[in-house]
Amino acid sequence: MPTFLSKYLLVYVYLLTSLTVITIYSCNNEDDGTVAVEQTIPKKDIKKKIESANKMYVKRESDEIDQYVKFHEWNMTKTGTGLRYMIIKKGNGKTVLPGMEATITYKVKLLDGTLCYTSDSLGAKTFLVEQDNVESGLHEGIQKLREGDIALFIIPSHLAHGLLGDESKIPTHASVIYEIELLSVR
Repeated sequence: MPTFLSKYLLVYVYLLTSLTVITIYSCNNEDDGTVAVEQTIPKKDIKKKIESANKMYVKRESDEIDQYVKFHEWNMTKTGTGLRYMIIKKGNGKTVLPGMEATITYKVKLLDGTLCYTSDSLGAKTFLVEQDNVESGLHEGIQKLREGDIALFIIPSHLAHGLLGDESKIPTHASVIYEIELLSVR
């Protein structure tokens, strides 16, 4: 089953490919009324350009998150995927493993401080780690915790809601901040 991230990436690749083809076709259209022969771009060249553009975007977003963390003087750990996390209060319960059911309370904010979602109004969230349909950054971050921990996660857009946002309160390409308490795991 494809993840949200892979669905968004497919949409992004499709849109970028379509725009590239349209741009090339329109640039080759002669003003004298003749129609230019359509050129084709090798798929490997398109793929390289898309990968390069994505790497540049991820780098820029990572730099913005680093500046945000520095401004707030937080001592956060950065994972290889770009997730930042900080344990605010340590619990002494069980560690989280894939397949376990985790229950959390949470606040989800944007980097500009906009509060998007909170368990105060929506209730605690329960999900199966590495199995349920929640942000991949949340799956990764929750596995850094023990039952009873209170933590802060900054999840970059490629690990959160990606290209399309959540089509409600989280916009496109938005990093999100999760303030969570891991209530229980089983």
